[in-house]
Amino acid sequence: MSTPVHDLPAQKGTLLQTPVQQSSRWKRGRGSRVRFTNGLFKYYFLFSILALCLVLALVIFFIGKTAILTFKDISLAQFFLSFDWTPEEGKFGAASFIVNTISLTALTLLFAVPISIGMAILIAEIAPKWLKSFIRPILDLLVGIPSVVYGYLGLTVLIPIIRTLSGENLGDGLLAASLVLTIMILPTVSRISDDAISAVPKKYREAAYALGSTRLQVIMKVVLPAAARGIAAAIILGMTRAIGETMAVVMVIGNTAQLATSLFSPTSVLTSNIVMQISNVEFDSTWNYALHMMAFLLLVISFGLIMIIRLISRKRGDVA
Repeated sequence: MSTPVHDLPAQKGTLLQTPVQQSSRWKRGRGSRVRFTNGLFKYYFLFSILALCLVLALVIFFIGKTAILTFKDISLAQFFLSFDWTPEEGKFGAASFIVNTISLTALTLLFAVPISIGMAILIAEIAPKWLKSFIRPILDLLVGIPSVVYGYLGLTVLIPIIRTLSGENLGDGLLAASLVLTIMILPTVSRISDDAISAVPKKYREAAYALGSTRLQVIMKVVLPAAARGIAAAIILGMTRAIGETMAVVMVIGNTAQLATSLFSPTSVLTSNIVMQISNVEFDSTWNYALHMMAFLLLVISFGLIMIIRLISRKRGDVA
């Protein structure tokens, strides 16, 4: 005769567990593994964030530490207000590069913003679905193209066209650089503006149409004001890229250390002047310190624009 199951001795509390007990034990084990995995990923991401902040802080510290040495030999007024950049003679006036950078950025935005917002309106409000599915991937692809490719196209295609139409001998200058930058930032501004416009609730449009508004009135008086913060963030992001762009600008602007007197005169901006001269100067020299000060100035401008974007996004979230 076989011995009944309930008469068998328990072996370490495992053989006689009911299915409910086994399920409870499995859930406890699975829960502990999940908690361990979540904790591991939490500390991994925390470490990544801290490492990124440390690297960023070191970049700011070392560039700023070198840049501040500029003012041992020259004054703030000479660096920021003088237009005379002749390092061989000990003159380090960066005002012309600052003014040229601002002029180039403003001219780029003048070209890019109307076209970008117009494309965003076309994609989000007017184009049929098949056209949207065709244009959006193309814009995403254009965002990832290296800047040197745009610079090469500007050098080989755009500048000869400008030279022919304007009658200038060179064709380099602010106009060529601004057109290249316009093509570069147009996909970024368009896609972010497209997302901002598409995020406007549909009920706003329906309410405007119910009041008898036309499509143009709905777009201009309802959709664009509602998406204004997102569009502003897109414009500032495009401005940040335009200010910090180097290779494409170097290839088409002419790289002459002078204040731009026309759209076709060769000139230079902060980024192009840094990349053209930084490799030819001694480290412990005022010339090198001045170039680092230009880089630090660009860094401060970029951080300021990014903080503006964060502020706009936060207000947008509060409103929503």
